[in-house]
Amino acid sequence: MTGYETLALEVDDDGVATLTLDRPDALNAFDLTMARELERFFLTDARDDAVRAVVVTGAGRAFCAGMDLSAQGNVFGLDETLAPTPEDLRAHLSEAPYHDGVRDTGGRVTLAIHALPKPVIAAINGAAVGIGATMTLAMDLRLASTRARIGFVFGRLGIVPEAASSWFLPRIVGIQQALEWVYAADILTAEQALTGRLLRSVHEPDDLLPAAQELARSFVVDRSPVALGLAKQLLYRNGAAADPLEAHLSDSLAMFYTSVGDGVEGVAAFREKRAPRFSGKASDLPRVF
Repeated sequence: MTGYETLALEVDDDGVATLTLDRPDALNAFDLTMARELERFFLTDARDDAVRAVVVTGAGRAFCAGMDLSAQGNVFGLDETLAPTPEDLRAHLSEAPYHDGVRDTGGRVTLAIHALPKPVIAAINGAAVGIGATMTLAMDLRLASTRARIGFVFGRLGIVPEAASSWFLPRIVGIQQALEWVYAADILTAEQALTGRLLRSVHEPDDLLPAAQELARSFVVDRSPVALGLAKQLLYRNGAAADPLEAHLSDSLAMFYTSVGDGVEGVAAFREKRAPRFSGKASDLPRVF
């Protein structure tokens, strides 16, 4: 779990990984290197069974000040010689030149975060603007410092909300609040973001990271990684299903496989009044969809 230029990583004895965006001199601005490294982390290292949960924060006084606009050429890394259609992108999503030249880099990151079958918590310690705000939407919970400032400022730059935020943001705060924040493109205080239901809680600066780490620890200690991973999939997928029958089908399979797996140990531990010793792995979830 080494070799990152823009990220720092620590994993404690309980499997809680603290991932720090580590470009403090640039207010942790998001560049193409950070994009690739975040995607790589959530697709590879975060899937190691030694990692049970991930807390994401920023080095220094910012969480992430948005896209690094100092790059030469197209600052988003896109190929301006192309004229892609919706049909082109869907048919060639993982192929050159569409994979690197057309696909939104922030969206590649948030899709990787969303696909991780483990809890992911944002500890927003300072400015979180643009992609600094939208990347947190794919995380399961967001805690913030009283010093945090959050902005969906895309309209001020003449671009649109990215990182699949048009899917995540309305599901978190509702369509009316999402539209107001995107239309206004204002910088929100932590209290405003809390009132708008974007944040779970607000903390004094020194208390933020310990609170996020302790919350993550409470999710994974004496918990089945398989049950946790499946529960995350069920809630995200079935929350958007057209009919409760879809939820019944997938949770029936999830109940079946957990009941003959870690559920056996969980029931035994409950009966014997002891801590469970689960052996299931998040890297080996049964297929329920």
